[in-house]
Amino acid sequence: MLHIPQITDSHCHLDFPNFQVDRDDVIARALNAGVTRIVTICTRLRNEPQVRSIAETYRSVYYTAGTHPMHASEEPLASVEELVGLATHPKFVGIGETGLDYHYTTESRDIQRESLRIHVEAARRTELPLVIHARDADTDMMRILSEEHRAGAFGCVMHCFSSGRSLAETALDLGFYLSMSGIAAFPKSTELREILASAPIDRILVETDAPYLAPPPHRGRRNEPAFVTDTARTCAELFGLDYPDFAARTEANFDRLFAKATFRGSVS
Repeated sequence: MLHIPQITDSHCHLDFPNFQVDRDDVIARALNAGVTRIVTICTRLRNEPQVRSIAETYRSVYYTAGTHPMHASEEPLASVEELVGLATHPKFVGIGETGLDYHYTTESRDIQRESLRIHVEAARRTELPLVIHARDADTDMMRILSEEHRAGAFGCVMHCFSSGRSLAETALDLGFYLSMSGIAAFPKSTELREILASAPIDRILVETDAPYLAPPPHRGRRNEPAFVTDTARTCAELFGLDYPDFAARTEANFDRLFAKATFRGSVS
């Protein structure tokens, strides 16, 4: 029987309404494509019970929780203790999504920065990786991550990385990971691909950010975890690797950063 390389979708949103009707089928298609682990991300802590329930329902699904920066002014400020408490669940594998987004929500930048630092401290205490969203905030992001890392080390992935070279280099210098989404496969993303291709292969993850950012040949459709294989095939070419080798390398990277997410399915 033909062996299918195993790969992980390190970031998606299975609790969003886009997946309400056919979530079982979405998970089945992912498994059939070799996507044997999926991390679904909670972006508002009040939705954590629903996200946790999804992770409990599917053996291949893990979850993280935090306050997305675009929601930081709309939600109660998370506490370190609240986030640390969530981390006791066996399928809770990371802190966030947190970060800074000045594209649409620059007016809330002060609360975003406060929220980010709270999530950093939770990641530090739990020794779980921080999941960072960064958009149009590179200078502040570099400053805060550098300051916080000097105060005490923590693991981190720059999710759906699409920022500039300076932020990429800062993140890599701090020992962090860059996650490649469907954006990296868009025809016009030449500069982004050049930045990502200059990163060490042992610091690369892949994701869908589903239901958003479907890669070619699925542009215009709802994204889903199975499509991470399409992004990964494009990304493999950047590193001069064939798909099975690239999948194996990113699996090893995921294991290193998300050490709590240990399950691997059997796909042949």
